Amino acid sequence: MMAKLEFSQERCKGCELCKVACPKKLIVMSSTFNGKGYNYATCPDDSECVGCCLCAKTCPDLVIKIYK
Repeated sequence: MMAKLEFSQERCKGCELCKVACPKKLIVMSSTFNGKGYNYATCPDDSECVGCCLCAKTCPDLVIKIYK
């Protein structure tokens, strides 16, 4: 099953908890900064995402939405 990930980059604090939680290691930190000065989480290629939702469940700021 493929899933589509959506990140709210302006809400992200760059804590990297989602990156650690992803079993497929698909989440990376951006090389650019959001308005608050943080490198934000992103997924350059979500075609391998299995939709486990661990990243979204781990995020303390509800930055990630997953559509299956």
